Amino acid sequence: MAAEKRLAAQGSRLRAAFLDRDGVINVDHGYVWRVEDFDFVPGVREAAAELARLGFAIVVITNQAGIARGMYTQADFARLTEWMRERFAEAGVTLAGVYHCPHHPTEGLGKWRVVCDCRKPAPGMLLAAARDLGLDLENSVIFGDKCDDMRAGRSAGVGLRVFLGTDGLAPPTEECADARVDLRYGSLAQALADGAMRGALEAISGRAPHEAPAR
Repeated sequence: MAAEKRLAAQGSRLRAAFLDRDGVINVDHGYVWRVEDFDFVPGVREAAAELARLGFAIVVITNQAGIARGMYTQADFARLTEWMRERFAEAGVTLAGVYHCPHHPTEGLGKWRVVCDCRKPAPGMLLAAARDLGLDLENSVIFGDKCDDMRAGRSAGVGLRVFLGTDGLAPPTEECADARVDLRYGSLAQALADGAMRGALEAISGRAPHEAPAR
């Protein structure tokens, strides 16, 4: 976590763009843990670079129940994560943090079968990132392709919640009323190309830390 500590030391209360992984960053082929199975959703790295340009720390938050189910290991996940970091770096994006939940409440094997506070829709990963990186959650944004991503964002107090389509194919149709979704798009690239999204992000970027979004 050395990179995360360096970021936190540079200044207080960073604004973050939280990205789910499977379905948002990469095509969700189901339990992706090998480089050869990892396909980036078109335009996602360029869109992340634009978020970084706007002043957002890029943080990945991902449920990884495949670890709990014994399909791959923590070391396998770490290897793929390092490769993913390198590919983002090639696009000019430094990932401030990558947080994952290895648990499952009913299908986990051994120590991984627990009811935890990190598996989305629980907000644990976002809250851990906020503590580690010194994040201003009220002036941050979360992008995810599942209602549980949006619920986690709301529970953590993330100010802007953006619901994306899985694999960048089409805008989501689920209502997710309890999560109070703010905006919907087919993909992260589509979101960053839209004026309403840009306006919302620039409004967050221009606010002083702790100043909450207008509702």
